[in-house]
Amino acid sequence: MAPIRSEDRHRYPKDWKQISARIRHGRAAGRCECDGICGTGHTGRCPARQHHRHPVTGSKVVLTVAHLDRTPEHCDDDNLAAMCQRCHLAYDAEQHASNAARTRFRNATAGMEPLFGLDITTGA
Repeated sequence: MAPIRSEDRHRYPKDWKQISARIRHGRAAGRCECDGICGTGHTGRCPARQHHRHPVTGSKVVLTVAHLDRTPEHCDDDNLAAMCQRCHLAYDAEQHASNAARTRFRNATAGMEPLFGLDITTGA
C-alpha cells in the first residue's frame, strides 16, 4: 500500500487499511483493475499482479488503491480501483506534479519575510 502524505492522513477514514485490503485482495483478487484510464497505453485490464514482476517495468508489483475522483474522503467502492504503482502514478501524475511544485515553492521560500505583509505560502 502506498504511503499517505502526513498532511492528508486526516482525510482518510479510520478504517482505510481495511477498505484498501478489501479492494486489493477481495474485489481485485490481487490484480490491477486499471482498464487503460491511466493513460500508459495498455488496452483492456492491466496484466500486473500483486507480488509478481510487472510485465512492463520488471519491478515487483505492490497494489495500491486509487480514488478515481482523487478525493480521499470519497471511499465508495465505485470510486476506488486497485492499481499497480505504474498505473496509479500515471493516473495521478498531474496531482503529483502540482504537489511537487508546491513543495519546491515552500522549500524555496522557507524563512522569507512576507512581502508587503502577505505570506505568499498561505495567501494570508
